[in-house]
Amino acid sequence: MTAVDPAAAEGRQAGVTLAACCSVHAWQDGLTSTVNVMLPLLAQAFGLSYVQVGIVKAANLAAMALLEIPSGLLSERFGTRRLLVFGLTVVGAGYIWLSFAAGFTAILFSLFLAGVGAAFQHTLSSAIISAAFPGRSARPALGTYNAAGDVGKLALTGGFTLLLGLGAGWQGIAFGYGVLSVALALAVLVLLFRAGIGGGAARTAPDGPAPRKRGWGIRSRSGFAALCAINFLDTMAQSGFKTFVAFLMIERGVALHLAALAVVLTLAGGVVGKFCCGFLAARLGIIRSLVLVEVLTAAGIAAVVFAPPMLAFGLLPVLGAFLQGSTSITYGSIGDLIDRDRQARGFSLIYTTSTAASVIVSVCLGLLGDWLGVGNMMLAVAAITLLPLVLCGPLSSGLAKASG
Repeated sequence: MTAVDPAAAEGRQAGVTLAACCSVHAWQDGLTSTVNVMLPLLAQAFGLSYVQVGIVKAANLAAMALLEIPSGLLSERFGTRRLLVFGLTVVGAGYIWLSFAAGFTAILFSLFLAGVGAAFQHTLSSAIISAAFPGRSARPALGTYNAAGDVGKLALTGGFTLLLGLGAGWQGIAFGYGVLSVALALAVLVLLFRAGIGGGAARTAPDGPAPRKRGWGIRSRSGFAALCAINFLDTMAQSGFKTFVAFLMIERGVALHLAALAVVLTLAGGVVGKFCCGFLAARLGIIRSLVLVEVLTAAGIAAVVFAPPMLAFGLLPVLGAFLQGSTSITYGSIGDLIDRDRQARGFSLIYTTSTAASVIVSVCLGLLGDWLGVGNMMLAVAAITLLPLVLCGPLSSGLAKASG
């Protein structure tokens, strides 16, 4: 009988864990980001104002915000595998419903349903990756996971835009994405079942013990509060820019089908940014990396607003790298502030603040856009990007306290 190397087996299991979570993340985030590409089409088809566009986006994100924390708590009872598959199935149903929508109310309901499904993903996947890759290896692993999400965003939004250019209708594309989501749910179920990942109750990793401690496992309340606040403001800037960048291009005379490329180009930069910023934080430190990325993001947004349209298109991938790369820095810091057996709860809190920020900013920027125009709205987004800098001090102190 051939002896099995425990270290090699553990490494393979960690690899399967990362691959499964990256696949789910890529598809779920891709579907969520496809909403940004569809919004100009929905606005044109149904005569929506900027406020209504914001409400449509907020409906999708509000469902995620409501269920992020419950998803982490439910994973302790039912396991991650069932919930991940459930989420993929529900988001698929939402997109199928959207393909038959005939008005504003139907769009709101279908995207709310898709948001319900998307809530059962970030918290669960991040928790099992953090547990499977303890210590310093967590940041590169989470950086890879975050990059996978942007690969999915790029692939699905790019595919949507390409199919539009080939003459397909948005309804047919939405239906196809919904059907593929259900098919992926079945594939993930088989993969995780065979690997023995996330099937038991009260588990956050393939080989993790059931959590027994009470409370949320926060080692530094002030540090975690600062991290949540930074993430809240950072997400406002990211979500606001991606939601309305296509409208900025349309207002400046770019054709509708070309304006949708603005979202794709921004996401393309995010693929590189999220992957690289995880390593950047490991090398330069959390605070220095965060300051650098936020300043460059603000400058990049201002440049896109004032540059000629074609030059602005060229700047979008670079801006996207800074705009979205900061999440690999902030999310990678959760493991430093939360006990290992409470990772799911910590990630559920941070993702809830992220989604709540997206809900709020979608409606507020819609109002601001109707009032002052999209250009001034985007300059407000640039200002928001600089606000996290004042919270870097409290975060640094909290990290030092948690490691002490």
